[in-house]
Amino acid sequence: MAEIRTLNKLHPLYQEDLKRICETKDMANLYGKRFLITGATGLIGVCLIDTLMRANTEGADITIYALGRSREKAASRLGEYYDNDHFHFVEHDARASLANLPVVDYIVPLASNTHPLAYSQFPIETIEINVKGAEHALEKALIDGATILYPSTVEVYGNARGEDIFTEDYTGQLNLRNARACYPESKRLSEALCQSYITEEGVKVKLVRLSRVFGPTMLMSDSKASSQFIVKALKGEDIVLKSKGEQLFSYTYVADAVSAMLHVLIHGEDGVPYNIANQACDVRLKDFARLCAEWAKKDVVFDLPSETEQKGFSIAMRAILDNQRLLAIGWQPGYDMKTAISRTLDILK
Repeated sequence: MAEIRTLNKLHPLYQEDLKRICETKDMANLYGKRFLITGATGLIGVCLIDTLMRANTEGADITIYALGRSREKAASRLGEYYDNDHFHFVEHDARASLANLPVVDYIVPLASNTHPLAYSQFPIETIEINVKGAEHALEKALIDGATILYPSTVEVYGNARGEDIFTEDYTGQLNLRNARACYPESKRLSEALCQSYITEEGVKVKLVRLSRVFGPTMLMSDSKASSQFIVKALKGEDIVLKSKGEQLFSYTYVADAVSAMLHVLIHGEDGVPYNIANQACDVRLKDFARLCAEWAKKDVVFDLPSETEQKGFSIAMRAILDNQRLLAIGWQPGYDMKTAISRTLDILK
């Protein structure tokens, strides 16, 4: 079995991704600002921090307070910045207060259990991290006069009733009779908290609802189906599908997701949710698997999930996000699905 290497941040394709994100319209509005980012070692956190630190090489003078539970894990994901005056890692549990940390201009609470195995094994923790993390971020923003960029999720929409495409006004349909509801319901409550702080306290909050994000900054421990397809391809193994693969979902390459998040931070309206998706990456699960298999020159095989795995799986068969509101404020995606998957695998191989 081939060894899976960690992300090579110097890979030309990854550097090209970061350069493109740094070209976000009016990115200079963020220069000289201070960011507090929880969940700093995750898929999106690493790409966001790499982007801001790259901007610093061009004179952005952005200060980053990166928060995570493990200094050791952070060292493996972000350790190249430890001696940089613009970067500060803080060992921190997302359920704890942020009040005593330095004053900042922007807060991005990314800490969350975001994959099925975590939902099924730690549903209570999942709720606490999401809801308490949002509350502490909002309290910190109130104290500092900061703006929050809140990363919500396609999961808040629940299950489509038919051929729905989810606009931001869709109110969702969720089943509370399973432990997996811990994630979408706590994200919905967190959005409600954001709206409450906007109304009652005047806190500035930019809201994004992310589709299923993937890319080279992924964690190899991620149990999402798409992440496991990528892992299997990197190992040179057949791609395993735990279903017929007919689920039709919106996906977003991580560089596009971070680009869209920064665009909303700069150009979005407070309190208005923006779906982050890319029609060129709306595909069935079996097509995601096929593209990974083609890259690895392997086959797609089908295997029934274990009981533990099944508890964490989404029962949704369709989750397509309408991104017209995001496009209307000037954002454009950069990658189609085949390109995004091949870039991910080429960077990680």
